[in-house]
Amino acid sequence: MNIAFFSTKAYDKESFDRYRSTFDLTYFEVPLQEHTLKLAEGFEAICVFVNDHLTASIINQLADGGLKIIALRCAGFNNVDLDAARNRGVKVVRVPAYSPEAVAEHALALILALNRKTHKAYNRVREGNFSLERLMGFNLHGKTIGVIGTGLIGAAFARTMQALGCRLLAYDVVENPDLPLAEYVKMEELLGQSDVISLHCPLTEATKYLIREETIAAMKDGVMLINTSRGGLIHTKDVIEGLKTGKIGYLGIDVYEQEEHLFFRDWSEQIIQDDLIGRLMSFPNVLITAHQAFLTQEALQQIASVTIQNLQEYAEGRHLKNQLN
Repeated sequence: MNIAFFSTKAYDKESFDRYRSTFDLTYFEVPLQEHTLKLAEGFEAICVFVNDHLTASIINQLADGGLKIIALRCAGFNNVDLDAARNRGVKVVRVPAYSPEAVAEHALALILALNRKTHKAYNRVREGNFSLERLMGFNLHGKTIGVIGTGLIGAAFARTMQALGCRLLAYDVVENPDLPLAEYVKMEELLGQSDVISLHCPLTEATKYLIREETIAAMKDGVMLINTSRGGLIHTKDVIEGLKTGKIGYLGIDVYEQEEHLFFRDWSEQIIQDDLIGRLMSFPNVLITAHQAFLTQEALQQIASVTIQNLQEYAEGRHLKNQLN
């Protein structure tokens, strides 16, 4: 079976090349969009990532060309029109879990860097500045951590923070029975009591702009907000206002609402046209990484293994246990 990979980076090729004896793999660096659609012609299967947008129009055109299966090499699926795929008989599979610890540990890295200002200290020392002025942090031990979304990643994050001696509050529409160390509370209580709030929920119609003017107003003054899930969970303009007033004391994000136009590419020699991310980067208490929370050796190996397993199940006519539609 021929498989077309979109939004491919060097680390993707390294992870998937070991399976060339199983499938015929073709890599494209560009994302899958209307203007790159012709690259997918003649392929029975495509493998896509978070910023490949499979709208109803794109899916219909791909199905007309013989596409049978879409393999997401990620857990999130908000970028795929599942109804359109189902109507055209196109299977959609994903990787539901790939080293939840990788994302949980990155969330902790953002917290520690923002708190202890290690990124600023690193730059200072390299310039010969050994002053400790304006590097004051706080002890995480004893602080209240709010975990919104307690699936595999949220649970891994909660266990990590519990090991640091933090009090854990949790919110989810479905409570995780394997997370006895966290106290499940209403959203209002979590927002009002948490010193640090970390988002670990999928992007759906119900969670879009979960963090907005009203929910920010309910938070403690100076709260630390962390997002390693999906950019659309946060209303960026409202968060900027929260930073300006000091309601949000720290912001660490690995995802961004408009990241599809920026992330995974080098813009260092160009003028970035996105005024919102430019404003975010101007704050001294904001730390942004470019969707790298998943980027560990273990996670990449798991992503490749499960993706190929999904495609093998399809090729052999077996039950697709990771099918979405």
